[in-house]
Amino acid sequence: MEKYNPYDNFLKVMEKAADIIGLTKQEYITLCYPERELKVSLPVKMDDGSIRVFEGYRVQHSTLRGPAKGGIRFHKDVDIDDVKALAGMMSFKCAVVNIPYGGAKGGITLDPSTLSKGELERVTRRYTSAILPIIGPEKDIPAPDVGSNPQVMDWIMDTYSVNKGYVVPGVVTGKSIEVGGSLGRNEATGRGIMIITLEMLKTLGKDPKGVRIAVQGMGNVGSIAATQLYAQGCIITAVSDVSGGVYKKDGLNIPEIVAFLDKGKRLLKDYNAQGIERISNTDLIVSECDVLIPAALENQITAANAANIKASVIVEGANGPTTKEADEILAKKGVLVVPDILANAGGVTVSYFEWVQNLQSLIWDEAEVNNMMAKIMRKAFGDVYQQAKEHNCSLRNGAYILALKRMATAFKLRGIFPG
Repeated sequence: MEKYNPYDNFLKVMEKAADIIGLTKQEYITLCYPERELKVSLPVKMDDGSIRVFEGYRVQHSTLRGPAKGGIRFHKDVDIDDVKALAGMMSFKCAVVNIPYGGAKGGITLDPSTLSKGELERVTRRYTSAILPIIGPEKDIPAPDVGSNPQVMDWIMDTYSVNKGYVVPGVVTGKSIEVGGSLGRNEATGRGIMIITLEMLKTLGKDPKGVRIAVQGMGNVGSIAATQLYAQGCIITAVSDVSGGVYKKDGLNIPEIVAFLDKGKRLLKDYNAQGIERISNTDLIVSECDVLIPAALENQITAANAANIKASVIVEGANGPTTKEADEILAKKGVLVVPDILANAGGVTVSYFEWVQNLQSLIWDEAEVNNMMAKIMRKAFGDVYQQAKEHNCSLRNGAYILALKRMATAFKLRGIFPG
């Protein structure tokens, strides 16, 4: 069986969108190749005195529309194809919400749960030193992703600043508030998913009150999306984390579950409440619900399970949770898929606000940040929906068409150097 390659999947989706609008390969050929790929080895002294060498990556896919932007993933399965695909998706995501960034992504192949805080700090600082020549507020601005968090961003900012000889808060986003982070950033991706879900329901003429939603992944993104949709009157029927999931037909108590999990200090396998059923992550994908929000890792909805999905709407909280083959099956079933590059763009939108505040030494209050983000997300949803309607295609193709048009125009206007 041929190994699934996420970057090949990304290219196929992009090429499909280009075909729909009649773009020639020459008009978008540069987007098929990342501008820069860096692989680094990271020797780190462990707590027991031994030396371990970790592998790290930073890929800059495109800087056509601005400096590269994208998170840093700490995960045991990180490889170059994952990072390339995620970098490409970031280019398109930034173009969909029309913020002046290109796309990048980084990662280190490790399981952060197996490292002490000191070991994690040393790995992070070594990685920062290794990629330091290619990052910076005007070049490439990292952010948190799976396995990393504000503390990791604080270490990156400090390492970069020490090397520069002055404080450079704009080198990363997603930092702690006390060292230049933005109010509202931590909740931004989950809040954005809530906004997009409500926009989709509104477009379908559905009242969110009583809509049944299943959320795969109760990390930062999934837990905030679940909490905010619960507050809107939605019934959250199922949630899951790495240890498995829980299901309750008439709705789970999301505030109680979030308090129990306590930001990852406990797992759902240890949560108990009257009337809940234990389910697996695979079961959750095909559970009874109106809206499915995969907010864990990529490649969760595949040709193997797509036909059994009962949700009529999927809102992609994670990056790349649906394979191209699954997309085709879902389209035939009439399932509406709101793509990742639109649905989870709230995070990069507020990262952009954080960067602007850092560059201009400004502080915006949380309400201002949330209102600006909501305005951008709703506009992006409308733009994507319009493209999908105009070209009689899926929302994913509509989002890629919108982004492709913006990037192809930038490529045409900028030209090739040297000519």
